[in-house]
Amino acid sequence: MIKLQDMTKVYPMGKRELTVLRGISLVIEKGELVAIMGPSGSGKSTMLNLIGCLDKPTSGNYYLEDREVSRLSSDELAQIRGQKIGFIFQTFNLLPRLSALANVELGMRYAGGVDRQRAMEALTSVGLSDRANHRPTELSGGEQQRVAIARAIAKKPPLILADEPTGNLDSRSGEEIISILTSLHAEQGITLLMVTHNANIAHHCQRIIHLMDGQIESEEKV
Repeated sequence: MIKLQDMTKVYPMGKRELTVLRGISLVIEKGELVAIMGPSGSGKSTMLNLIGCLDKPTSGNYYLEDREVSRLSSDELAQIRGQKIGFIFQTFNLLPRLSALANVELGMRYAGGVDRQRAMEALTSVGLSDRANHRPTELSGGEQQRVAIARAIAKKPPLILADEPTGNLDSRSGEEIISILTSLHAEQGITLLMVTHNANIAHHCQRIIHLMDGQIESEEKV
């Protein structure tokens, strides 16, 4: 599903350069559930952004479903994001004036069109069919994150990327979110890549990638 070859990311900082990723090589198989862990500044979010086609590597290669995507144009990357990748963020990124259902439908626009029935099915799959017409301000943090998950899965992407999906939630809500994600992974066979600081959450995954100073320090199977 994902193949990274000696991937680096360097940001210009005036007369200096900041090297965030230092030759990352990694293979993630289709249908895997993988956690990425590491201290702040280790390169976790940068790596996730590159995999999510939100940024381009400075050097190296990135293959998504056997297609070399690291050198594609911005428009081509946007098309891949819309059709192939679902995103779940720590801050939910919901539009406050829209209902839960409308937020899910909005995510589908970038995949080629809105399908209200499929949007409702996605909300039902995360247990929010009865909250479809509520706005984010009328939902708890856990419910808002469930809307974000429904938005990510409604277009049926083969890859889901989650960046600290429980970071803004209490422990109980966090466990509910992880339970939903692992159930969706098991039922739908999606490839799920999740950045987390929480070791308990990481151990719900099949494999854990440990980053340190922009390099893969170690891997472990769970």
